[in-house]
Amino acid sequence: MRAVVQRVTEADVTVEGKVTGRVGKGFMVLLGVEEGDEEKDLTYMRDKISGLRVFDDPDGKMNLSIKDVGGEILAVSQFTLLGDARHGRRPSFFKAEEPEKANDMYRKFVEMMKAEGIHVEEGVFQAEMLVRICNDGPVTILLDSRKLF
Repeated sequence: MRAVVQRVTEADVTVEGKVTGRVGKGFMVLLGVEEGDEEKDLTYMRDKISGLRVFDDPDGKMNLSIKDVGGEILAVSQFTLLGDARHGRRPSFFKAEEPEKANDMYRKFVEMMKAEGIHVEEGVFQAEMLVRICNDGPVTILLDSRKLF
């Protein structure tokens, strides 16, 4: 499982002209589910994302988590995070999980984050989305549950 986590001042996602999710201070999480991902991958992402200390404390140091600052998450499923562009110019997505299983894992991720007490807004699975991100910092963290990077 892969995630791009961006600290944002605000973010929203629009599908067919309608905003389906909007957050203020918090994270934009783009989540890619890889073939073979299981519960341990979800647990890794939940723990890492909810515990990432990338928000400023009163001294201006990145020392606080999203829970510490009462932040929100905008979660968007993003199979292209599994794209392999090492050969040629057109990425291969053979490692991305098939849609039904990927959606199940994405839904579980959202529920796990909500269970952590974090407000979560969402995109629409498999929809063409317009995502607007106001990256704060900028701060962008790459996570991989298999620790490939």
